Parts: sequence; structure tokens; C-alpha cells
Amino acid sequence: MNFVADLENHLRSEFPSYPGVPTLNPEACPQGQSGDFTLNCFKIAKFCGNPMAAAKAAGDYLAGHADVEKVQVIKAFVNVTLKPAALYRDTIADEAALLERGKLPPEERKRILIEFSAPNTNKPQHLGHVRNNTLGMSLASLLKRVGHEVIEINLVNDRGIHICKSMLAYKLFGNGITPETAGKKGDHLVGDFYVKYNQALSEEIKALREAHPEYADRDNDDLFLETKIGREAQDMLRDWENGKEDVRELWNLMNSWVFEGFDQTYKRMGIDFDHTYLESQTYLLGKDIVKDGLEKGVFSKRDDGAIICDLGKMGSKVLLRKDGTSVYITQDIGTTLLKYNDYQPDSMIWVVGDEQNLHFQMLFEIIKRLGYAWSEKLYHLSYGMVNLPSGRMKSREGTVVDADDLFDEMAKLASDACRERDAELSEEELAKRGELIGLGALKFMLLKFNAKTTITFDPAASLRFEGDTGPYIQYVAARINSILRKAAEKGICVSQNDTNWSLLSSEYEKSLAVKLFFYASILKSCAEKRDCSGLADYLLDLAKAFNRFYRECPVMTAETEELVKARLALASIVKNVIADGLGTMTIGVPEAM
Repeated sequence: MNFVADLENHLRSEFPSYPGVPTLNPEACPQGQSGDFTLNCFKIAKFCGNPMAAAKAAGDYLAGHADVEKVQVIKAFVNVTLKPAALYRDTIADEAALLERGKLPPEERKRILIEFSAPNTNKPQHLGHVRNNTLGMSLASLLKRVGHEVIEINLVNDRGIHICKSMLAYKLFGNGITPETAGKKGDHLVGDFYVKYNQALSEEIKALREAHPEYADRDNDDLFLETKIGREAQDMLRDWENGKEDVRELWNLMNSWVFEGFDQTYKRMGIDFDHTYLESQTYLLGKDIVKDGLEKGVFSKRDDGAIICDLGKMGSKVLLRKDGTSVYITQDIGTTLLKYNDYQPDSMIWVVGDEQNLHFQMLFEIIKRLGYAWSEKLYHLSYGMVNLPSGRMKSREGTVVDADDLFDEMAKLASDACRERDAELSEEELAKRGELIGLGALKFMLLKFNAKTTITFDPAASLRFEGDTGPYIQYVAARINSILRKAAEKGICVSQNDTNWSLLSSEYEKSLAVKLFFYASILKSCAEKRDCSGLADYLLDLAKAFNRFYRECPVMTAETEELVKARLALASIVKNVIADGLGTMTIGVPEAM
């Protein structure tokens, strides 16, 4: 901004120690105080003697600046009101520059690898996965928006006892059914057999308890291998690990059904991974690394032969069992090194629920102890549980909310709302709008809270066109589209190049320009924090500011054509920033609602 640059040049002439690089940044003026921007002079106090001296020097200079209409010094803060022409020139008159300011300087851009989703191939993805996917894809999009190179990774758990449970249930109860003959997505079909397995297991455990009263104090997991169906699943896992042909064939077949179903879910959400790792290909990784760490004295061997790592307050972690088999963290060590060697990222992010906090603390400490310098650039984006008003979900009991079913419900609720607003819409247009608004509402509701927050998701509440929702913001963009279409129909051309910005002198117009100016800093701040919730808050505030402007400042019926064009230009920039912001959150904007 011109007035800030001029002020700093003046301060350099007054205070020899004042730095030669930009140091003062205009901030939003505190609520209840007058001014377009405020300058926090605590940031320059050490160069100017003290905060009050800095504020006085800044205030005295700006009082005579050509762009400044009013200056107010409050302790160490200088509130500045700009003349309209200067305000718009320095904020939104150059829309391309406004949007480009959201990018980091080239020297600050990094290569970042982000791993998210990580589903199991024994069931379809559910609401918990939807939160994971939404957090992962939106963070990847945000990091790309500010200029980073981002590699999106999926690590699918496609092996293990839980997979064998679905496979065994299919052998016992499937009768050769396929997704085609069942008329179901493959992941849903396989998930049905996972539920059937656990129902059969529960029945056997119940019979065991009735026959053996001494089992009363043993939990179900402890009784797993006491059941016939439990031993059969364990035998199947052993056969899989030994490469038994018929087991591997069934595993490949059922996994292919699930992967096809996953692809449809990802496509609907707008996810396109750069690479997918499979645990069936990585689960043996890490063993050699652990043995090498033992030789180097990083790890130690217990009396029973197990290799462990003493992690101090975090406790002792087994890395290889006494029989030489690996545990989950062992393969995570190996997979982490594999990803680093494959992509050489500057940092790595895992999007995983908060129940794994200790696991990642241990993993990062182990990587550090192994001597890898990049261990300081590993980050766990931990997130809380998402519940429905009806309560928590349970995969084993089949009470989860499948992602696809949730998407269908959201799209239907949204299309019904659109039908109520416009009964003339075609079914095709209703379906299109329903998908865009419904999934947008879902993503926005999951992103408007900090990831660590445990939330209750109410589908109907998230779709309200009023309040702190995604559809509220989408509706503002759609309303502006409608205004611009009406202007075009009347032959009014909106061009920022010949806009007389000085006509926009009301508090509502100026407030919009100031809010638009801060879009770039919001993007950078959210990217640095790895948190889209600040962007959601910003877009809500921007939408509300536009509605206040629209209510108080007539656009198409303004007093002069020149004022109509200026307000149209302002509205157009608001729409484009909303579209850019929602797009960064991977949410689309409908042309009409």
C-alpha cells in the first residue's frame, strides 16, 4: 500500500536503525474504532525508541499524506482512514494482483507430501473417512493455492485379519454373488460380508459364554481364537501370507471390487491421488531399518529377544517381536523412508484421527533417533471424531453412515431445497445443483471447525441457505452472478479499468474493499497453520459484508450509470474471491440457486 511504503521511507530517514525491508503491515482496524486500517507500532518500537514514539512519528507523517483522510493515534496503534480513490487503488482496483498476492514468494515455496484417506478394503468409506478426505484434499488444495508443490498420497490397508474376515464370510455366505448380480458398489458388497462375519462371530462367542461360565471376565477379542470362525480367519491370514493360490485369488477379486467402489467415491468428492501405496506391498518394510538401528545402538534387545526403543516419557515401544515379526510402527518407519526416497519432499503431513497421536509422536521420535535430518519436517494433522445427532458409528455392527449414502442424502436435500425455490427447474438441473450444493455444504461444515474439534454433523442444518453454512456463501456468489447477468442483458459492461472507484464512499463499500484486501494474508496464514477453518470464517464474513452492502447500496438502481458500474465492479470482485476461496476448499459455486 502506498501510504505504508511512504511512511517506512520517512521513518528510515528519521531513524537510522530502521530496516531497509518492509516491516509494517496494515491490519484490520479493531472493532468499535474508526479507520480502514491500523498500524501496530509495537513492531517497530525498537527502531524508533519506544512504541509511543513510533506511533507519534507515524501519525504525524500520515496526517499530511495525500492518500490519507483521517489519522487517529491510540497508544501504540495508528488508525488510518484512506480517501476512497486511494483505498480502492491500493486494495481491489487490480483484481489480478489481489489474487496473486495470495501466493508465497518463490523462495518460500516447498515440496510437501500429504497422506490422507487410508481406508481398509473390508468395507466402504464412511463419515469418518469423509472428514479425513475433506481435510486432506482441502489442505492439499490450500497449499497449492499459495504456491507449494503438493504430492497427494493414499496408503490403503488391503491386508490383515480384518480383510480375511470379509473374505471368509464371502466363502461361507456369498454363493458366488458379485457387485453386478447384487446391483451394488463393490465396496458396499464386501462391507456387507464384514458385518456378516462379525454377526456370526458374536453368535459363536455368545454360545461359548453360555457353555463356559468361566469366560465371563474375558473380553470378546480375547475369545476370538476360541471360536471356529475366528480360527478359520486366522488360518486364512496365514495362508495369505504364505501365498496360497486360492486365497490370493479371492483376495485379488474382492479387493478389485472395493478399489472400483473407492474410485467412484473419490471421483465424486473430487480427489485424485498422485500415488497410492498398498500395505500388502509395504507391510514387510522397516525390519532391516530396525535391525540396522539395533547395530548402531539406537535400539536395544529385550531378554526375550524383542527389539525395542526406549522413548522416555512416551514409554518403551516394541519394533520387532521376539519371533522377529514386525508391528505396525515397523512398517510405518519403512513406508516413511520409502515415501521420502520416492519424492524427496521438504515436509510430510499425515491426516489421521487423534486416537493415533501417541503413535505419530513415537514414529517421529524414532525417525529422529535414526539420524534423518528431515525428521523435524514431519507433521501429524490430528482430527477429532465426527458424530451424527443419533450418536457414534460402529463399523462391525453395520451402523456406520456410508460416504456414498451420505452424499446421496445431501444431494437430495439440496435439490429439494432448490425445487422449493424454483419449481420450473428441470430434473437434470436439479440433480446438478443438488450435487454441487449438497457436497459443498458437507465439506464446508467439516472444514469450518478446527480439525482437532470433535463435531456433530447435522445434514439438514448444514444445508440452510441462511446462517454459517456453505450454501449461504454459495448463494451470495449466485446472487452476484444473477446481478451481472441482468447488467449484461441491459448492455452494461463491467470493466475495472474504467471504473471510477472514488464514487464508492459509503462505509459498506469501503468495508468490502478492506475485507477483500486481507484475502491474500488469510490464505497464507491458513496455509501456514495447515487449517482451512480460518478461510471458512473469512468467506462467511465476506458474504455477510456483501449482503450488508447489497441491502444499503442499490446496484442496478444506483443514481448514475457510473455508480452502477462501480458497484457492479465491486460485486464482481467479491464473487471472484468467493469462488477462489471456495474452490481452494474444493467447493464449487453454482451459477444460480
